[in-house]
Amino acid sequence: MRVASLLPSATELVCAVGGRENLVGVSHECDFPAGVEALPVLTRTKANFPRASGAIDRSVRQVLKDALAVYDIELERLREVRPSVIVTQDLCDVCAVSLSDVQRALEQTGFPDTQVLSCRPTRLADVWSDLRRVGAALGRTEAAERAAGQFEARVAAIGAETARIGERPSVLTIEWIDPVMIGGTWMPELVELAGGMALVTKPGQHAPTLDLEQLMALDPDVVLIKPCGFGLDRTEEELALLADLLPWGTWSAVSNGRVFLADGNAYFNRPGPRLVESLEILSACVHPERMSHFGEKHRDGMRRVTPDLRLERF
Repeated sequence: MRVASLLPSATELVCAVGGRENLVGVSHECDFPAGVEALPVLTRTKANFPRASGAIDRSVRQVLKDALAVYDIELERLREVRPSVIVTQDLCDVCAVSLSDVQRALEQTGFPDTQVLSCRPTRLADVWSDLRRVGAALGRTEAAERAAGQFEARVAAIGAETARIGERPSVLTIEWIDPVMIGGTWMPELVELAGGMALVTKPGQHAPTLDLEQLMALDPDVVLIKPCGFGLDRTEEELALLADLLPWGTWSAVSNGRVFLADGNAYFNRPGPRLVESLEILSACVHPERMSHFGEKHRDGMRRVTPDLRLERF
């Protein structure tokens, strides 16, 4: 069994079912578990995108408007690793190579018998279902069932713990800064499990973009900012934008010190095992006093934003 993973969450799913030894290639963004980045890299960005979130958004939109791909597959390396299974996705052309590009690459490299397993999760249950599908494709059904059961049990335990807290603050999650995009898909479910009430989006809904006027109509108790693909250091570079793009002077979350940053590259935006850790981080943001054990556990992956735009450790 020779497995190629073309997106970071798929790599984490493969490793979660015990398939690390089967991996023969990964995407250019795969970085977890440690060591997978040393495997042959099978994808690359088609262009050098700028660093700022606003410029990235404009560049990607132009690429898609021109009907171009955001990523390329390294065909020669794909031939060299000879995968028998490729794990990819068909949820978002901005997140990884498209399914059509994978199918075209297999035609070009002459691997018609390669199995393609495509993930399209929009809800938490879909993520655990994908874990089981990956396990079945790798002949690791029992291991996958064990792993999925453990993740589901951890999520349920956190939900039960926050359910005992009477207060349910309103929560706004932001997954891109410029323009401001609100967390959708599985994020509303995580908010509810963390003991909050999700604003704007419903479970399974794709991330909408809100302008300043629409944001001013909201007054969240808690705000979590976790841009897709951005670690804490990268998000910190754009901290000053928050005062311009958000109703910084009027939101209760700001004046009450309930705005948080989290590592959006490692957590929240990867539909894989670390959504459990993402829920732990979120529950610490929603209920800092009652869920402080998770705040301490993940203190390196989250920060509090003060009203004057300084960062504090949790």
